Amino acid sequence: MKLVFSVLLLAGTIALAKIKSEVVEYKDGESILEGVLVYDDALAKNKKLPGVVVVHNWKGVNDYVKMRAEQLAQMGYVALAADIYGKGVRPKDNKEAGGLAGKFKAGDRKEMRSRGVAAYKFLAADKHVDASKISAMGYCFGGTAALEMAKQGLDLKGVISFHGGLSSVSPDDAKNIKSRVLVLHGAVDPNVPPAEVAQFQKEMNDAKVNYEFTAYSGAVHAFTEKEAGNDPSKGAAYNELADKRSFVAMKEFLAEVNK
Repeated sequence: MKLVFSVLLLAGTIALAKIKSEVVEYKDGESILEGVLVYDDALAKNKKLPGVVVVHNWKGVNDYVKMRAEQLAQMGYVALAADIYGKGVRPKDNKEAGGLAGKFKAGDRKEMRSRGVAAYKFLAADKHVDASKISAMGYCFGGTAALEMAKQGLDLKGVISFHGGLSSVSPDDAKNIKSRVLVLHGAVDPNVPPAEVAQFQKEMNDAKVNYEFTAYSGAVHAFTEKEAGNDPSKGAAYNELADKRSFVAMKEFLAEVNK
């Protein structure tokens, strides 16, 4: 009898859950940005939920980052798939994506930073969100952008980079980080060489940042993205084990920083 009741209760809980996805517009100065806000409507009716800004890879706001936002919503977060490139700016191929990502990563990263701040402010103002519990995370290009958000001193609970670039335009900016940081890295990622890793860790150590750094053996760049293919010799490839382990690490980290 207990088993039947438990099954019925679980079925009822699943039925009540409703993942809602909304295309949203917000601004960075005069620039219009278009992201996707995702949350469990049933949960959000009862209380404010912790939020997560999810920054896209070099391809912009696409199905991949939307899928990651939906995963977070299923875990009880309000997720904003944030837009760094701008409304309607969606790369058609790798060449165009590389050009756009390079533009935002170059120089002082002023636009990357201001658009990260805009995403944070938009999410913090949402009626479904507990503004005291906001984190940021991103993939590849987005991992770099999430770290740049932290380096501006935003009141984030946690920051997670999945196979993101770790270079810094101003090493002293690490002193502005208030949040905990989790870096999930491909141990043989040719796009983020050992010297860049060492410099990043030095910056974190010098600034006394509370950070964790996990490197997955055999994993190269883009190890969470199936679209990257399965040939590590190309420098970017999907790694199923690293994808699964990094997802668990992310899940545990967010649960811990939001206690």
